[in-house]
Amino acid sequence: MCLGVPGKITEVYEKDGLPMAKVDFGAGVIRETCLAYVPEAQPGDWTVIHVGFALNLLSEQEAQETLALLKEIVDLGEELGPDMDVKQ
Repeated sequence: MCLGVPGKITEVYEKDGLPMAKVDFGAGVIRETCLAYVPEAQPGDWTVIHVGFALNLLSEQEAQETLALLKEIVDLGEELGPDMDVKQ
C-alpha cells in the first residue's frame, strides 16, 4: 500500500533547476520535497507528499481531516497490538 501524507510548505526554492520546498509534517519533522507536480505551491500551502514529491495541494481543513484519520489508524494498530490477525 502506498500512502501520501499531508504537510505544510514552509519554504520554496529552486535546486538543480527543480522547484523544491521544505515541508513541515509536525512534531519537528521537516523534509525536502520536489514541487515539480505543483509548481504553483507557495509557503503556507498544504500538500500531499509521497516519496518526496508533492502530488497536489489541499485545504488546511482537508489536511487536518486526513491527519486525524491517519492518527486513528495508528491508534487502532497500537490497540490491536503486533499479534493482530490480518486475513487477506
